[in-house]
Amino acid sequence: MDSQHPFSVFAGSNTKYLAEEICNCLGCKLGKINLQRFADGEFGVSYEESVRGHYVFLVQSTVPCADNLMELLLMIDAAKRASAYKIIAVIPYFGWARQDRKDKPRVAIGAKLVADMLTVAGIDRLITMDLHADQIQGFFNVPVDHLYASTIFLPYIQSMNLENLVIASPDVGGSKRANAYSKYLGCPMVLCHKSREKANVVSEMTVIGDVKGKNVIILDDMVDTAGTLTKAAGIMSNGGALSVRALVSHAVMSDPASTRVDESSLEEIIFTNSIPFHKNCKKAHILSIAPLFADTIQRVMDNRSISENYFKYWAGILVVSALFVFAHYVCGRYLRSSFVGLQVPTLPFAR
Repeated sequence: MDSQHPFSVFAGSNTKYLAEEICNCLGCKLGKINLQRFADGEFGVSYEESVRGHYVFLVQSTVPCADNLMELLLMIDAAKRASAYKIIAVIPYFGWARQDRKDKPRVAIGAKLVADMLTVAGIDRLITMDLHADQIQGFFNVPVDHLYASTIFLPYIQSMNLENLVIASPDVGGSKRANAYSKYLGCPMVLCHKSREKANVVSEMTVIGDVKGKNVIILDDMVDTAGTLTKAAGIMSNGGALSVRALVSHAVMSDPASTRVDESSLEEIIFTNSIPFHKNCKKAHILSIAPLFADTIQRVMDNRSISENYFKYWAGILVVSALFVFAHYVCGRYLRSSFVGLQVPTLPFAR
């Protein structure tokens, strides 16, 4: 812990519940902040205690996007003008992340614009979780600590003791995430291929892989209207799956998501509390990420590695994969030198 520079944790109005949990894990009090609203919708922010020389951690998920982002920007500016030593934005759910590239002519790259706004406002570091696209980290010119919900989800999956487990990705973009889980859990993976008519509307979907007689867990970084998830669950159930569950990092759950989930083939949907969820959904199960973010804040203050948090989960995968690649290489060279014309198959993970 930096003894010369104490730390303070403050919360935006939308994520106060999570900040309080984080403070409980850290054994500190949540800082006092005042949000003043005017009749025309304008609002202002002021700190009710000194932050001079402090590490200031500002907890705020940017959903709904516009007001919460503006509130966070004002909190950053106020802390900078109050002589905070370092300003760290803690954004469990990073809004606008779906706008990470130009997918058609004459469109904005919203994620880059938000990154620039946060940087100009004055953040020194960003802590976030399960970005919609990993490359968003490159939009920032300050350090980005990108956390993963795997530290919460993997123990939960293992606690269910499901036989004939299959990990599924609802689209090709999530295949890397699903592949990492399937390797760690030692189970097969299936993919869903989808095409959209427009945003939030899936026109066609097919499942690539066998789900008959399997317990399927669909992984995704976020659920908005739940159209993709529920459609995938229905196709897999019709394909003979014993059960279908969904694990999602961020539950945006725009209407009519809760109704769709309750009426779908999903047995349950598990998501984190990165976004406040107050709707009625009988199949929803919420896991807290407060210990994960509290540990990261502590590591930042102690100048300790954050990646150690995840290395313990993925080290086994990397070691085993490396051994297989090495064995394939050695055996391949030996066989090629011993048997003329013998074809040695190339392993998928050795390519």
